[in-house]
Amino acid sequence: MLIALKSWFIDQAPPSDALLAYKQSGDHKYLELLIEQYSQDLYHFVRSHSNDALAHDICQKTWLTTMEKKHYYEASHSPKAWLFKIARNALIDEVRRQRRGCAFDEHTLVNTQTISEPTTELSAAIAQLPFLQKEALSLQLEGFSLQEIAQITQSNSETIKTRLRYARQQLKQVLGESHER
Repeated sequence: MLIALKSWFIDQAPPSDALLAYKQSGDHKYLELLIEQYSQDLYHFVRSHSNDALAHDICQKTWLTTMEKKHYYEASHSPKAWLFKIARNALIDEVRRQRRGCAFDEHTLVNTQTISEPTTELSAAIAQLPFLQKEALSLQLEGFSLQEIAQITQSNSETIKTRLRYARQQLKQVLGESHER
């Protein structure tokens, strides 16, 4: 009996995959751990493609979807990549909903966000990139591998490499021109 009581008071190490633990147990302490681990990165990613209010809404939708669809998560995927994929899809769905009646494809998302005055030349240059290039670059800056970016965006790795190459070329061109003046 004493051993059983003792185990209640000993903090157990957090699981290496809190999303898998949440899927298996449904215990909200794992959801709280996920939110603690990934909410800042998730918000930063969504904010880089939208305004502040929309970024907060998309993050909330991402966590709600995580709660509703946790059974779809597979342990072979990165929890962070799975969450970012949900956020990306929610962002695209929201832009489509707002632009109902207009033709939409991912290339037209480029100027739908209202990013308030970038603080650096690099931020301004990144904001000018087409959506798909900016998305690939921001995911890479978040620390995702090419394979994870391909998984999140539902593209192949070669397409991601091309988007990143074009993004870098455009950034070099824009930043190079501004430094030559």
